[in-house]
Amino acid sequence: MTERKPAGLSFESWIDGQIREAEGRGEFDGLPGAGKPLPDAGRPLDDNWWIKQKLASEGLVAMIHPTLSLRREIEDVMEAALKAPSERSVRRMLEPVNEKIAANLRFPPPGPALGYRPIDIDEVVARWREAHSARVERSQRVVGESRDKASGRRWRLFFRRRRRG
Repeated sequence: MTERKPAGLSFESWIDGQIREAEGRGEFDGLPGAGKPLPDAGRPLDDNWWIKQKLASEGLVAMIHPTLSLRREIEDVMEAALKAPSERSVRRMLEPVNEKIAANLRFPPPGPALGYRPIDIDEVVARWREAHSARVERSQRVVGESRDKASGRRWRLFFRRRRRG
């Protein structure tokens, strides 16, 4: 147990004296982290630093509000749906998200509102068809152009050989 502060000393001078005595005894030698920079020394101060540090130590850093998580999931699924390989896969991607949206609208968690309605799957499928047909047309055009170049090359070789022979 530590001794009590003498009546005539200020707290600051008494504490400084105790620190000097402990340094003289070598109690601060060999402490873990000695000589290393302080973590987060260059970052701005955050009011909730201790909460974030505790969550990180418990492995709970990835926790976000369910509504915000669902918003992100909706945006990711909409982007992925337009790149899907088939119409059926578009529908398979969107149906579970629609169920989550409906559940969120029926029983909203406390916090921010979702701000989305259930996704009109037929509308997204129509957009997928447009994007898919445009991709198919582009690929056919590229294949056709390469065939035209190849066939033109073949004819030129054919006529060169005939002139020589």
